[in-house]
Amino acid sequence: MDQDARNRVEKALRESKARYTEIRLEETLASRVLFRGKNLDAVTETIDRGGIVRVLAPEGGWGTATFNDWDNLARKVEEALACARAVPADKVLLAEVAPAKVEQGAKLREDFRKVPLAKKVDTLRAYNEIMLAEPEVKSTAAVYADMLQTVYYGNSNGAWIVEERPLIDLSLSAQAVRGEDVQSANEGFTIANEGFECALGQEDLARQAASLAHALLDAKPVQAGVYTVIADPRLAGVFVHEAFGHLSEADFAFENEDVQKMMRMGRKFGPAHLSIADSGVEQPGGNLPGTHRFDDEGTPMKRTQLVKEGVLVGRLHSRETAAKLKEDPTGSARAQDFRHPPLVRMRNTFIEPGKTKLEDMFSDVKNGLYACKSVGGQTCLGNFSFSSGYAHVIRNGKKAELVRDVILSGNIFETLSNVSAVGDDFSWYNKGRCGKGGQSMPVGMGSPHIRIENVVVGGKSS
Repeated sequence: MDQDARNRVEKALRESKARYTEIRLEETLASRVLFRGKNLDAVTETIDRGGIVRVLAPEGGWGTATFNDWDNLARKVEEALACARAVPADKVLLAEVAPAKVEQGAKLREDFRKVPLAKKVDTLRAYNEIMLAEPEVKSTAAVYADMLQTVYYGNSNGAWIVEERPLIDLSLSAQAVRGEDVQSANEGFTIANEGFECALGQEDLARQAASLAHALLDAKPVQAGVYTVIADPRLAGVFVHEAFGHLSEADFAFENEDVQKMMRMGRKFGPAHLSIADSGVEQPGGNLPGTHRFDDEGTPMKRTQLVKEGVLVGRLHSRETAAKLKEDPTGSARAQDFRHPPLVRMRNTFIEPGKTKLEDMFSDVKNGLYACKSVGGQTCLGNFSFSSGYAHVIRNGKKAELVRDVILSGNIFETLSNVSAVGDDFSWYNKGRCGKGGQSMPVGMGSPHIRIENVVVGGKSS
């Protein structure tokens, strides 16, 4: 680890005149390969280096300074303090966190920094060619990206943390065309703390993307109506992240009185078989994209129970929101990079497994939908609208024909109350970026299959 970085940070912290000071230095090595159709569109390698200082004025709020040059940190602390003093603010308080002293390097089986670019290009080209070989697939977008971000963090409470954060993205998208009809499908993953080996042997992902895009050309638009919907783990995971997870981020709660009322502790959100959590630590192999030992305020990440047996019991915090709401910090303050201050963010959000077998979920559904995957959506406080990647009609307990253009909408609280079954077949979805406050962070989502009654589904009118 870089002893020079530690010496610089500790010296600047000692000399700071602020009430509280934290310094985060970063160095990121990254590569990216992109195919569009038959063409190799981009191959890049980059090095990014910089830092951010955040301070609290003696009687006020935050001041920040960002920079690319690590030299003369003391001057940057002074600049941040001048910013804090220039803006009148109520005195910000921070919840207590024991200062950690930890240095943790990455342990990669096949270190992607040592893999030649040519091998990365050849690997992605093979997946791209598989997609292009599918009938009626006319266009593709195939992306491989890796990065190793080294974070050096120190604060005036005495913390010193060094953490290497490896991340690999693989995204395979196919577009099938028939006349004026264009259908798309995407597969891929975002994996933390693993080496290049995880990007190898992914031919089936390419086949799945291409074959689904092709199959959707023959699918009919769904009939609009109110359905019993069985959501697969991928759609259910995205749903709980987008529709419920953001409401659990405590900065929303203390900034918005409506959210405070909506998200009061002890409120019943759903049936006893529904439990929801968010975690930065509890994953097999620790490879989910929201997994680190510490957040970007030096708080240890942990598992945070949000809903337990249908009742709201927790939320996600930074040190500031925890102090304001008189609750414990959860290790949920995350920053995209040194250009941004940390915000309260989800890490890996999930519905806990239940006890219902998938076949039992289907058995008594006379006319419903089996909705799979997600291609986007939007939420506004308690209301949501999501598009699933595709769906199958459920007829008399059996999965029937493929349909498309499936848009699910409703109120999150009513929808959670209508979760009539939670499956025993939990799985993670290791792919996603979450946007908030101009920052995009890798996140994980997970769920078993869930069944929801009385879901409004938009589609073709009768």
